[in-house]
Amino acid sequence: MNNLFVFCEIEDGQVADVSLELLTKGRSLATQLGCKLEAIAIGYKLNDIAQQIIPYGVDVLHIADDKRLVHYLTLPYAAIVNDLFAKEKPQIALMGATSVGRDLGPRVSSALKSGLTADCTSLMIGNHEDKKANKVYENLLYQIRPAFGGNIIATIINPDCRPQMATVREGVMKKEVFNVAYKGEIKNIDVKPILTDADFVVSIIERHIEKRKINIQGSPIVVAGGYGVGSKENFKLLYELADVLGGEVGASRAAVDEGYADHERQIGQTGITVRPKLYIACGISGQIQHRAGMDESAMIISINTDPHAPINAIADYAITGSVSEIIPKMIKAYKKNSK
Repeated sequence: MNNLFVFCEIEDGQVADVSLELLTKGRSLATQLGCKLEAIAIGYKLNDIAQQIIPYGVDVLHIADDKRLVHYLTLPYAAIVNDLFAKEKPQIALMGATSVGRDLGPRVSSALKSGLTADCTSLMIGNHEDKKANKVYENLLYQIRPAFGGNIIATIINPDCRPQMATVREGVMKKEVFNVAYKGEIKNIDVKPILTDADFVVSIIERHIEKRKINIQGSPIVVAGGYGVGSKENFKLLYELADVLGGEVGASRAAVDEGYADHERQIGQTGITVRPKLYIACGISGQIQHRAGMDESAMIISINTDPHAPINAIADYAITGSVSEIIPKMIKAYKKNSK
């Protein structure tokens, strides 16, 4: 009762990275609140799933294991989560802002009349004073996300309804094992009294998942280009730099809109979130929409003709100059020093 829950997505027996990131953050928040961290795993043949989840500091793992649940289906998954939340009454529930989380989250929050904040980029615990009602709410979940087209960062709270629900984008939180020897309790969910034939009125006839061709989120070095790169031809310099550094190429939305790079490389509020060891921003102005996807990078180098570009405010090093002049010098210098 009154604990923090994380819904874990599972594909081919593996827990999704975004779920492990949420477990890491959930452990921190649960410790701060003085409550338990609980997780939900739904699927089929989940005998070994606890080994992946409990080391992240999970106190209780709820497992619903049934052949009919081998792949995500809206109705049965929602029925199981709704039933569990109605019994356990969590104060906070977190899901990944994935295709699954974006489908499941609203259904659960609607059924429980709890509300939901989507695509959060940060989560914190804090208090809130309602001056009109002369009331102070303690230990609320601050659900932080870009709003109004990314022009502001909004902090959203849910003072009265429970659970406080949020979906969080992949790559926003750190993924870190809490204790490999952590001891958590496993509770098996009996789905028979929960599910009905009507929950399976929609069935999967054919299922096809295309694997990612690139893995920008897993790359320790990202060379990203913006509108300031100037052309698709100039973007080839970024690929060359990324190649010699052993990194990946990303892009801002403006660069993608201009056709300089494919959408799968887009970083920012409407793209992916990265947190590499080194982020080289080339010709990127650094508006809040883009910064939402990369400002947790360990080191940021900015290359821009505008010395007052917003990206320079968060950059560790700012190089003033054009990409076509600076990048070839960086490539030459790296090749020379790596011999």
